[in-house]
Amino acid sequence: MSKDVLLTVEGLKKLEEELEYLKSVRRREVAERIKQAIEFGDITDSSEYEDAKNEQAFIEGRIITLEKTLRNARVVDAEEVNAGEVQIGSTVLLRDLEGGAEFEYTIVGSMEAEPGTKKISHESPVGRAILGRQVGSVVEVEVPAGTVKYQIVAIS
Repeated sequence: MSKDVLLTVEGLKKLEEELEYLKSVRRREVAERIKQAIEFGDITDSSEYEDAKNEQAFIEGRIITLEKTLRNARVVDAEEVNAGEVQIGSTVLLRDLEGGAEFEYTIVGSMEAEPGTKKISHESPVGRAILGRQVGSVVEVEVPAGTVKYQIVAIS
């Protein structure tokens, strides 16, 4: 049995759009590249042909991955998010108790995680530590440099 993949509505839409793009646009583009490489003649030493075939394999692999992910997707609706405790879909303001710096993160499923856009997985060290906690809670998170203490300042 496959594990449920937790997604926000936004994350589901993004994955569906990527799948549609790969199937309707990228497949055709790569097929055309392969066709052109074959038309040039001997493909045994053709780097263009090899590159196109490698890209085709990558695209097909990504399509399979996305289809499996979407089959196992469980959408967490923003309406279901309880502002009283940290859940998937919550936006959380954390304060570092040592330095006083504040960080705001949105907790998402692992397929949606993009730390650069402040979306962290519920399976990440910080996500695991704050999941199910309430405003005012202090959590300890193990990081490569040691242990960091955060206080949950706000949940929305």
